[in-house]
Amino acid sequence: MPKIMIVDDDPNIRELICVLLKGGGFDACEAKDGRDALQKITAENPDLAVIDLMMPNMDGYELCRSLRKYYDNLPVLMLTAKGELAAKAAGFDAGTDDYLTKPFEGDELLMRVRALLRRYKIEASQMIQIGNVTIDRSSFTVTVGGEREDIPMKEFELLFKLAGFPGKTFPRDTLIEDVWGYDFDGNERTLDVHISRLRDRFSAETCGFKIATVRGLGYRLEVTA
Repeated sequence: MPKIMIVDDDPNIRELICVLLKGGGFDACEAKDGRDALQKITAENPDLAVIDLMMPNMDGYELCRSLRKYYDNLPVLMLTAKGELAAKAAGFDAGTDDYLTKPFEGDELLMRVRALLRRYKIEASQMIQIGNVTIDRSSFTVTVGGEREDIPMKEFELLFKLAGFPGKTFPRDTLIEDVWGYDFDGNERTLDVHISRLRDRFSAETCGFKIATVRGLGYRLEVTA
């Protein structure tokens, strides 16, 4: 069964989440803060991390950045008492995949955990089926309803990134770094132009998904069919 690492300095919260996860069919391990999590993560080898934002020694932001640097394929769900847009934006900038504000319902936690595990299973594959579109990274081809659609490489990489994590909000800076690289010397308008071209090529009506703008954060791909 999938193992979930719970990182929180409050033992009562850790115990509660453990009970919820085990009741939902998951295994669980615990860490009391970010440093403790990094020390245990190799031995525990979790499939997903649920991390609190406010912790001593190493907070959720710093832990998330470290996980993205060394364990990029590990899904991260951030828990916090903060619900402001700025806090969420900072979390996404640090690399979290999803955000759940305390207090939360147990069913919602389980729903988000399952959704993240599904997303990462898709991303691990070289082929993504999203709506009426198949994206094959092994051959760098895109087909719509069985018909091949030739698109430039940067558009392909951007589409593959978004489609690999449907429903996930990607900050603009993250998309630019992942697709164009850290040494990109252009401007953010380049990303907007590529998103616009993808929207023109793949309409929600014919393809079954759309690329939504998340104001103040970035973009996400949403399945519509």
